[in-house]
Amino acid sequence: MPITEKPSVTDSAVAHQLAELKRGTEELLLESELQERLKSGRPLKVKVGFDPTAPDLHLGHTVLLNKMRQFQEFGHEVIFLIGDFTGMIGDPSGKTTARPVLTSEDVRANAKTYEEQVYKILDSNKTRLDFNSRWMSQMKASGLIELASKHTVARMLERDDFRTRYQEGKSIAIHEFLYPLVQGYDSIALEADVELGGTDQKFNLLVGRQLQQSYDQPPQVVLTMPLLEGLDGVNKMSKSLDNYIGITEPPGEMFGKLMSISDELMWRYFELLSFRPLGDIEDFKVRVANGENPRDVKFLLALEIVGRFHSESAATKSKKDFIARHRHGKVPDEMEEYLLRSSEPTMGIAYVLRDARLVSSTSEAIRMINQGAVRLDGERIDDPKVLIKVDGTPRTLQVGKRRFARITLQVEDCLD
Repeated sequence: MPITEKPSVTDSAVAHQLAELKRGTEELLLESELQERLKSGRPLKVKVGFDPTAPDLHLGHTVLLNKMRQFQEFGHEVIFLIGDFTGMIGDPSGKTTARPVLTSEDVRANAKTYEEQVYKILDSNKTRLDFNSRWMSQMKASGLIELASKHTVARMLERDDFRTRYQEGKSIAIHEFLYPLVQGYDSIALEADVELGGTDQKFNLLVGRQLQQSYDQPPQVVLTMPLLEGLDGVNKMSKSLDNYIGITEPPGEMFGKLMSISDELMWRYFELLSFRPLGDIEDFKVRVANGENPRDVKFLLALEIVGRFHSESAATKSKKDFIARHRHGKVPDEMEEYLLRSSEPTMGIAYVLRDARLVSSTSEAIRMINQGAVRLDGERIDDPKVLIKVDGTPRTLQVGKRRFARITLQVEDCLD
């Protein structure tokens, strides 16, 4: 029988893939190249690199993971590349000083935590996990010199962060120039067709594209994802700004935070975080435009996200608790309980809030009190100097609309 070539994917199928893969993206370089590769019908190698320097993920980090999952659903090979080698260099992107160099033990420990978290989104059976030390630790000095010869200092100084530091007279260590080169070489080692990254990674991704051409490989398609706005709707999601939703947070806390976002920001979260088809989201917009309460649509978003990282039953219970709390002023039936001990007859409210983990610090406690966001047994606390008696009485502390804890202050036993 004559050998026939595998038929290319139909134009309509390619158009559908492109529409979904472009969903929520910031930039696609080049769309025409991606379109041609999709038409070939072969699974593409989609590379995404993660430096395991901060393993605790929030929803902002999952924007990239969601895009990886979309590629998986279309049958492409997703390579989750843990940069255990580049992690010891430190990504200079957006930094005004050199990052501290991590030890290999730090990197490996963080990488293990990453693995445990990312499979809440990615299909572990369809994800290729790799470490760039596999090839970089084998590279000889001559190979690194050859790699360095493929790029120029002038090109490196085109980066905003490098250029700014150079103009301000701040030091730039030679090893920082190696980071984009090594990240680019990862694409060569993996023969990547596509590389994904945040908008702050654009320079590094383009270096990979250019290096592949220098090594006679087809240049990878570059796809950048936006940085998700936090709960304030203005700044990017960040733990330092306390506007984040952690993927390991308790379900009730996660649900309440999602319900607190603005109606306008809700659509942004649907686009970047939801796994629902675009058609469903357009239907939701029509329903809201026709008078449906946006809160009811927001419930669907919160149920989906909480269900993904916890369970459907936890999401359903969180919704029930949320409705009861906000319609009837009811505190949740279940909350964290803390027994705090003190050798003094009283404890300052700010210290109690911190030790009950309702705030991260006493300064945050004072700020929340000044904003009128703290209640003790249902009564608002307006003075950050309030003292609570250490008498063994259980009390309920509340910060904002969603954070609750039951605390008991007990006298510390002292031995002579």
